[in-house]
Amino acid sequence: MSTDRNPCNLALVGPNGAGKTSLLESMLFVSGAIPRKGKVADGTSVGDHAPEARARQMSTEPTCATVAFEGRRLTVIDCPGSVEFIHDTRSVLMGVDAAVVVVEPVLERLVAVAPLLHFLDAIHLPHLIFVNKMDRSEVRWRDLLAGLRAVSQRPVVPHLYAIGRGEGLVGYVDLVDEKAWHFKAGAPSDEMSMPEEYRDRESQARQEMLETLADFDDELLEQLLEDRPVDPGTVLRDLARGLSADSVVPVLLGVAERDMGVRRLLRAVVEEAPDAGVTAERLGIAKDGPPLVQILKTYHVPHAGKLSLARVWRGPLKDGVQLDGSRVSGLFEVNGARTEAAGEAESGTIVGLGRMEGVRTGDVLGGTEGEASSLLSLEPPQPMYAFALHAKDRNDEVKLSAAFQKLAEEDPAIRLDLDPETRQTILWGQGEMHLRVALDRLRQKYRLELETHSPRTPYRETIRKGTQAHGRHKKQTGGHGQFADVKIEIRPRERGEGFAFSNKIVGGAVPKQFIPAVEDGAREWLAKGPLGFPVVDVEVTLHDGQFHSVDSSELAFKMATGLALKEGLPNCHPVLLEPILTISISVPSDYTSKALALISGKRGQVLGYEAKSDWPGWDEISANLPQAESHDLVLQLRSMTQGVGFFTWQVDHLDEVPERLTRDIAAQAATAA
Repeated sequence: MSTDRNPCNLALVGPNGAGKTSLLESMLFVSGAIPRKGKVADGTSVGDHAPEARARQMSTEPTCATVAFEGRRLTVIDCPGSVEFIHDTRSVLMGVDAAVVVVEPVLERLVAVAPLLHFLDAIHLPHLIFVNKMDRSEVRWRDLLAGLRAVSQRPVVPHLYAIGRGEGLVGYVDLVDEKAWHFKAGAPSDEMSMPEEYRDRESQARQEMLETLADFDDELLEQLLEDRPVDPGTVLRDLARGLSADSVVPVLLGVAERDMGVRRLLRAVVEEAPDAGVTAERLGIAKDGPPLVQILKTYHVPHAGKLSLARVWRGPLKDGVQLDGSRVSGLFEVNGARTEAAGEAESGTIVGLGRMEGVRTGDVLGGTEGEASSLLSLEPPQPMYAFALHAKDRNDEVKLSAAFQKLAEEDPAIRLDLDPETRQTILWGQGEMHLRVALDRLRQKYRLELETHSPRTPYRETIRKGTQAHGRHKKQTGGHGQFADVKIEIRPRERGEGFAFSNKIVGGAVPKQFIPAVEDGAREWLAKGPLGFPVVDVEVTLHDGQFHSVDSSELAFKMATGLALKEGLPNCHPVLLEPILTISISVPSDYTSKALALISGKRGQVLGYEAKSDWPGWDEISANLPQAESHDLVLQLRSMTQGVGFFTWQVDHLDEVPERLTRDIAAQAATAA
């Protein structure tokens, strides 16, 4: 692909359903990269080529494609819009030069873009906004701009002004050169005369744009103060400077499915977006030195093996080179599901690397010592949803670990744990869709059929009062018999103090060599109390007993201790304890009251709420919530907040389960046993 300008790597991001994949398809078509457009609904688009994506008609992983437009190479990565795949999107954003945020012209849905804009601002990544599907909205353009300003911390600068709206959408006025253009479906726009009724609106919008740009350009400010005309070249220069510095957010518009406004968007990227060299300089990456690459995404491709999508921060990168002990086995230009061999990769390009064993998404390879620290690291988000799972065929259990290792290389936000308390294998992720897609991949790629259900809650038991208990184990066999007799006292301890054992034997009623067996027996039998769960915060005191010089043994004393606990614990008023989480919920302020009601409805205790720092229009709620009530919290929270609410959590303490629930939980535990 011959180009005469430095390359630019671009991410298409935005809420699910905004039309990012359709925009990628249109970009490829209008630039001549593909001869015919595919459709998302038909499963024929370059993006969303994975089976699980086409089955759901939504992006489930990043898709890469490369185009050339007006002499500039653009590598475009279409990122998933669902918040459940946010780690994939953020991983890609770490390695591109700019982002196009695609939104729908629906005021109520603009709140869904706020977390994404916040992340872009946090990593100082230049970004534009493309308002898609403009033929489906009757909302006035100035109202849409006001809505975008409400969710963006950076100044929003309209690049265009819409002429008409909804089915009456005619075209746009370019605020750079003040020319009007008429949309033509499937073809370039034609220049037209500006409608008379739009002259005042256009003039006011351009003045507002110039005043915003003048905040970052003293020369432009002087021109405005002296009421001198501003030429298009100055406007274009300041837009490029502002975008590159992430100080302004230009806004464009169109209809991707009909190729309307897409050429203008591409031209804006070509003329204004920073190139790869500018980004490397911003991050402090030296021009000279050994190859330095960052893995943006990992794919395990059927019949082709492992493919790592990588940003080459510094090249050239050649086939066969060693990067931190991993050998590059093939260099590829990636276009959707198609890969084409490349001889070498220059600085600033994004390419596929073949069979990089042991390399995971997010890894930084090569470079000089300590240079990787100049690139931003990204930790996977804390999981918020889980399935307990097991293989339908027990013979497949051994395959699960190896298959999951490959799955985790593709998506570090997926986590597999073995819970030692409930003895369940737990698959963790960002939501139900996230986990369903992971299960689909395990089935399709690795022939693993898995059954899932809700994880069990690790309940505990404790006691409210003490008692005395006696246990005698006596068994006569053909040879040596078994004999042990213990008398113990069982007492409750303060919450969180755990198990304690004390010995008050006097006169050798129980020989010293058998005392440890009594303690071990107590620990073993407390693993399952009268209600069916481990008993905690209990002290057991051995104060009397009997032994037989021949028939007594450690096993006999363990058995006698167990009989004593079995007799005594039910008389100690056992109560069920449940783990309580401390959670921090973040929601737009308009949904705070609903979130508070959700917490109360789940037996939670609200500790307080306040404005979320650096998130205008958002609140942060602190609360305690029973773990048993948290399984579907993320589903309900997203349902009531247009998919944007999120939370962090940690296990804090144990608290008593209400008596009305204890009987049902104990009955379920007995049935499961």
